[in-house]
Amino acid sequence: MTDSYLRSLGFATTDDMHGSTHLAFAQAWRYQHAMLAQDGTRLFIEHPLGIAACRLSRLAAPLAAQDVAATVGLHDRAGLEAAIQAFFAAHGGVGQAVPQATPSIFRPYRRQL
Repeated sequence: MTDSYLRSLGFATTDDMHGSTHLAFAQAWRYQHAMLAQDGTRLFIEHPLGIAACRLSRLAAPLAAQDVAATVGLHDRAGLEAAIQAFFAAHGGVGQAVPQATPSIFRPYRRQL
């Protein structure tokens, strides 16, 4: 799976989704889908380092097996696309776009003029 392929499916790195300006370590390995499910559930995909598979989950960093919606091989594009469709079908379909995070502009250390 490549960055351009995941972006073509509607994913963006979690750093992109939260407006972060720092560079990811080497290459992003955790992505979030740009659309929410109808019930408001978010879809994340991640590639744990050293494992030849990707995990789909509603959590950014699933730790328990029950938090993982699907696991697909790194080069199984058909399996990934089927897992994405199954995820959205299980949650009522595709809903709204993920709201963009707005950074806080409160800076107590600066003097107000």
